[in-house]
Amino acid sequence: MAQRKKIEKDNFIKFLGTAGARFVMLKQLRASAGIWINFSGTNILIDPGPGSLVKCLSSRPKLDPAKLDAVLLTHRHLDHANDVNVILEAITEGGFKKRGVLFTPSDAIEAEPIILRHLREIVHIELLKPHTNYEIGGIKFSTGMCHIHSTETYGFKFNLGEKTVSLISDTRYFDGLSDFYKADIVIINVVFYEPHPQVDHLSLEDAEKIINDLRPHCTILTHFGMTMLKAKPHLLEEELSRRLKIKVVCAYDGMTVKI
Repeated sequence: MAQRKKIEKDNFIKFLGTAGARFVMLKQLRASAGIWINFSGTNILIDPGPGSLVKCLSSRPKLDPAKLDAVLLTHRHLDHANDVNVILEAITEGGFKKRGVLFTPSDAIEAEPIILRHLREIVHIELLKPHTNYEIGGIKFSTGMCHIHSTETYGFKFNLGEKTVSLISDTRYFDGLSDFYKADIVIINVVFYEPHPQVDHLSLEDAEKIINDLRPHCTILTHFGMTMLKAKPHLLEEELSRRLKIKVVCAYDGMTVKI
């Protein structure tokens, strides 16, 4: 019973970074280190962008990348995948131990590989496909449709015990986007404060449509571009929560959500 209580206490989602788009990433106005999920003794890291290793090791309490079971890439862009090789080095103890799983779109491996050759030989690689179920340790998750983005991109829906958590990664808004992502907690990458129809990223207006469609128990906005930061996310969450009558949270670097 004591061990079970410890595992339940440790179940969490930690936002190591909340930067979106190139300028916030390049200036590190917000960190670009990804999202760490610990559930039932299984640890995964989603989208280890620039600075991910440093943020893991400087986190309080410290997160040890050597204890990760898997890395999930939503897509191959630098702000999502720059640190993937060094994180895989940590998982495999410098490349000497064959362990860990990388879940990735195929174009990160096949077209112009972003994963170093020696790591491709010692890490198990699962290529993501639309509408497919996956499992690693105590975590089950699935992909929906391929997103509309400049490279092969997926979001995820996680089954974490009695809770479901969805992550809507980078994409242009399109009809039917919300259909797959109904969950207790919905995480949405929101780069723009105002719509930019010519760019394949979501705006705050798009996010509001999604929230209205899904009506989750809680929505967490993250992956902010410059215009979102200038609009002051802490004020936006208050306004959206009041207007939609749903809990909306704008994530900050280091924020932890208990599961």
